[in-house]
Amino acid sequence: MLVALGPLSTDLYLPSLPAIGQSFETDSGRVQLTLSVFLVGFAFSQLVYGPLSDRFGRRPVLLGGLALYAVASVLCMTVQTIEGLIAARFLQAVGACVGPVLGRAVARDIFPRDRVAQVLSYMAMAMALAPALGPALGGYLQVLFGWQASFAILAVCGLLALFAVAVALPETNGRKDASATRPHRILANYRTLAGDSVYRSHVLTHALVFCGLFAFISGSSFVLIETVGLSPDRFGIAFGVIVLGYILGSFVSARLTRRLGLERMILLGLSVALAAALPMAVLAFAAPPNALAVIVPVAVFMAGAGMVLPNAMAAALGPFPQMAGAASALLGFVQMSAAAGVGVLVGQLSDGSARAMAVAISLGCLLALMNFLATRSRAFPQPVPADAEVQDPVPSSRAS
Repeated sequence: MLVALGPLSTDLYLPSLPAIGQSFETDSGRVQLTLSVFLVGFAFSQLVYGPLSDRFGRRPVLLGGLALYAVASVLCMTVQTIEGLIAARFLQAVGACVGPVLGRAVARDIFPRDRVAQVLSYMAMAMALAPALGPALGGYLQVLFGWQASFAILAVCGLLALFAVAVALPETNGRKDASATRPHRILANYRTLAGDSVYRSHVLTHALVFCGLFAFISGSSFVLIETVGLSPDRFGIAFGVIVLGYILGSFVSARLTRRLGLERMILLGLSVALAAALPMAVLAFAAPPNALAVIVPVAVFMAGAGMVLPNAMAAALGPFPQMAGAASALLGFVQMSAAAGVGVLVGQLSDGSARAMAVAISLGCLLALMNFLATRSRAFPQPVPADAEVQDPVPSSRAS
């Protein structure tokens, strides 16, 4: 539930983006700022939540962030201007990011390194239910009640998550660091992470693939609703079909990662994603906008992304159990900052076709594959046997 909070906050109201533009009498680029600003707030807040949770524990930080999320969601549904909605979305992001960043840290707290990728893959499957069901639900909410209804649902989800953490989630951080929030320690931890070539490689691979995913999220409603002509509720169904590809990729990852190893699964996922993205870009330039020419290749791209993202994340976080919060936060910061920039570009370069979106997805996949092949680490060269007992040491050169 915690890792799904971020995707739900972006995907539930996607069918309402054109209606929000009409309601506030503004253009699509300005409406898409409600997505990009959300990612900016999401990115920077992670840099704070990670060290806070390493110092005080996951539970109290989660409670504070979720309370802020619920309040900000109410603000989103009551604002009277597009500027007010953009500002409220920023506050909503500050609260929302506590779920994914600490949800990943909780997984790293509980499970040994050889199982983290498998667990994150199963978490990704659960997380994908939010974008699979969110746009469909959001489309019907838009048709029946208007765009404010989606934010009302998000407020309820925030309150439910707050209640669930309060009654059901024990503290999982057994290695609290009293100095984790000191400025020099924060900088030292982030410097240690940024100086690790394995961490950098996997974080960049993760971020570039996510940029392609977010290019679709930010541009899909305008392409499929305004250009192709799908109704908001049909768009939600189409979006759900596409996300099934991500669920399938995550399922394959969960089943095969311990047999093939992290690196091979990442390479397989990148190959699948690029094989789908390039033909979509060609079709976007060669033919008029068509629903199938968007839905089919994006669904296959999502399957590849479902293989890449949890494995790249596990490879990045695995060597740093003592600073799992900081490692998760920095990964999320890079991921969301890059995606926010891509979202702005897709909005500004959109010409009413699928070209800007398709090019962004293809470039993200191509650059991710180039980075991975150029910096392929030797940290996980062999598959981990399913019955192996793997210890979880912390190399002294990486411990801060």
